[in-house]
Amino acid sequence: MNQRQQNMLNFLPSNLNDGDPSFKFVSALHDEKFDMMVMREGIAHWILMHEHAFSIVEEEGFNLMLKRGIPQWTSVSRYTIRTDSFKVYEAEKKKLKDLLNNVEKISLTTDLWRSKPQKIKYMVLTAHFVDKNWKLQKRVLNFVHIPPPRKGKDIANCIFKCLKEWDIESKVFTVSLDNASANDSCINIIKDTFSLTKRLICGGKLFHVRCCAHILNIMVQHGLKQVKTIVKNVHDTVDYLNGSEHRLKKFAEIVQQFNLKERRLILECKTRWNSTFDMLVCALKFKEVFSRLALEDSDYVFCPSVDDWDKIEKLVDILEVFYEATMIISGSEYPTSNLFLGEVYRVKRMLYSKCDSSDVFVKEMVKNIKERFDKYWGECNLLMSIAVVLDPQIKLQSLEIVFPTMFSADVARENIHKVKSTLYELYDEYVHLYSYSTTRQCGSTTSASDGVGVSIGGGKRKTGMFELIQVARSQDIPGVRKSETESYLEQRCFVVGSEDHGASFDILGWWKDRTSEFPILSRLAADILAVPITTVASETTFNAGSRVIDPYRSSLSPETVQMLICTGDWCRSLHGVNRKNKDKAEQPKEIIIPIE
Repeated sequence: MNQRQQNMLNFLPSNLNDGDPSFKFVSALHDEKFDMMVMREGIAHWILMHEHAFSIVEEEGFNLMLKRGIPQWTSVSRYTIRTDSFKVYEAEKKKLKDLLNNVEKISLTTDLWRSKPQKIKYMVLTAHFVDKNWKLQKRVLNFVHIPPPRKGKDIANCIFKCLKEWDIESKVFTVSLDNASANDSCINIIKDTFSLTKRLICGGKLFHVRCCAHILNIMVQHGLKQVKTIVKNVHDTVDYLNGSEHRLKKFAEIVQQFNLKERRLILECKTRWNSTFDMLVCALKFKEVFSRLALEDSDYVFCPSVDDWDKIEKLVDILEVFYEATMIISGSEYPTSNLFLGEVYRVKRMLYSKCDSSDVFVKEMVKNIKERFDKYWGECNLLMSIAVVLDPQIKLQSLEIVFPTMFSADVARENIHKVKSTLYELYDEYVHLYSYSTTRQCGSTTSASDGVGVSIGGGKRKTGMFELIQVARSQDIPGVRKSETESYLEQRCFVVGSEDHGASFDILGWWKDRTSEFPILSRLAADILAVPITTVASETTFNAGSRVIDPYRSSLSPETVQMLICTGDWCRSLHGVNRKNKDKAEQPKEIIIPIE
């Protein structure tokens, strides 16, 4: 299945050469001397990046390896390396504070997670921003224990405390949360507080961002309820085959008889609906094999019927659009916010193409999903809309294409006007905030009298040209000069080479190259495009949390947990290391068919 990769930017550099350019690698061996402290710092970075236990430094094999390579190596205890890790935490925290000090706007994602071994809840706060090199960045700021009752005001107070700790209260641009009721209460408290200090852009119209991935998941889960028995049968079928070497071998023999090339089955991970899609797509390729096996194996009693397989095909056709949208929104790479409206548009178009289907099964399923779609996206999403207008490939045309499919003609026109007016309002606020600093960066403008005066006796005498210019300026109509937003929208859409259909278009790079042409609008675009329209970045931190706080380390203090989670994230960014998902419970099981 082809998946779009447009505007996909890594959270973290993909290799060591792409790490923090300011990072200087220091060898533990220099001037023919061994520096034990440098070596211990390097080991602390390694432990934090890859989520190892402190006790790994006490293992005989670890010390034997280092002693063989470095005779001067002296073993250290878990307590020593823990102290070293806290030193790394403090050093990297100071660096991150300095980095955030030079960032104008920061978007946040936050979520709550319960540690089963400790039986307490944590809140993660993640910052998203564009750095001075126009690179999209993500950093975990806090991973803190949040005590009960954990109502909206408790979450809001915890967020305020974290913002104050980082000194970024005045820099918050948006906050992305899922749709829990406590989060709605929390965001109202934060908005009210920020409104008092006039820190909200556009009066807070863009401040609260609902997690699109969460909404997509709600829609799909609502539709899957209708076919949960069929899906369970497919899951039980694959599980039944995998439970016996003999059955799997028999299945392989039938696969060879049908001359099928596919050699794998997927057993769904029940915590992720998209793995259900993977399982169904894979199982469909073997539906005739499953049917043959049912005839030859009397114990195989839960094989889907012909009617069930027909429904699975229709289900896969519906879910494919959601699957592709989820891969773009929730994948390991970080999409810029201009991509989301297009995905919503694809979902809407699919739902409306099938809502009047003559097939009762399809019509009923789409009806259930559409109810949730209209509930969450029945109103104009200003942030998503402005983000796609700031995509130079399509601009306002995007709204003229998408809105008529989502709203009535009158409402579509009204919403297009609302998006445009909000964009202009946003631009005007940015002009007020940044026009002075931008003028200084771009150089001062030549004064009106330069070049039109005659030097006499070391001074300048006014000329006739000077008087003409003064009269002309007095007759100028204020506001005739076009704003950057007007100039941008009036320009033709940027055309990417047809050979790749825009797949490799770097939207942040485009705006970076035009900072001299659009000094204010480019700042606005960077902040809007960096807004995460999903809390996936925060949710993936919980995978690390479940590994750090395993049953054997349930006694870790919340302070130590925060140090491990945050510093691990910072060190991976520093060294250009991508975190690998080690949680097998979160991955669908792939079963290889033993074909000789």
